[in-house]
Amino acid sequence: MTNPIFLALDLPKLEAAKTLAAKVKAHIGGIKLGMEFFYTHGHHGVHEIAQVGLPIFLDLKLHDIPNTVAAAMQAIHVSEPAIVTVHASGGRAMMEDAKAAAAQGTKVVAVTMLTSLDERDLERTGVSGSAHDQVMRLADLAQAAGLDGIVCSGQEVGAVHKRWKDGFFVVPGLRPAGSTIGDQKRVVTPRKARDDGASVLVIGRPISRAEDPVLAAREIEATL
Repeated sequence: MTNPIFLALDLPKLEAAKTLAAKVKAHIGGIKLGMEFFYTHGHHGVHEIAQVGLPIFLDLKLHDIPNTVAAAMQAIHVSEPAIVTVHASGGRAMMEDAKAAAAQGTKVVAVTMLTSLDERDLERTGVSGSAHDQVMRLADLAQAAGLDGIVCSGQEVGAVHKRWKDGFFVVPGLRPAGSTIGDQKRVVTPRKARDDGASVLVIGRPISRAEDPVLAAREIEATL
């Protein structure tokens, strides 16, 4: 992948999303469509964005019993996504079935720990240990289940990459140097994440809400 930047395009209006994607196309490598976009626009919206000509990452974070997740994975074949997410906490059987049901050529990656969470949040949900420990546990589980890779913060990707040499690693919650972190808690710069082994850099608000999205995308691309 020549350009690892995937724009998180979760705008509520389809035409605005298409316009933004077309504007920044030359400076990104793909487009991430999350639950907000998919629940609003469905397969039609995915198809429309795909007309921009970039790979589509469906960040649906599937998490249910294995049979339901497998059926959901089969249902999105029509959208021909390059990447789809499931939750690692759904367990090994769920991840195995998700991978088996995915379309050929679709990478299935497991969300380990959301970048909006920290260790205090883990403790409140009954999970002991550090954020690093939790990510490593779930990364090992995803690898054992035969998934292509995981989603983790830039703070853990280096350690996971050392253990899982051929894994595919998606890093969200990235912020260029000097920008506000918003609701994220475990952030690094795009350059740092890439240097540590990230395969895909998910970047949303620093581009989509910039005064000049094209300039913002170009400046981030220039740091890589």
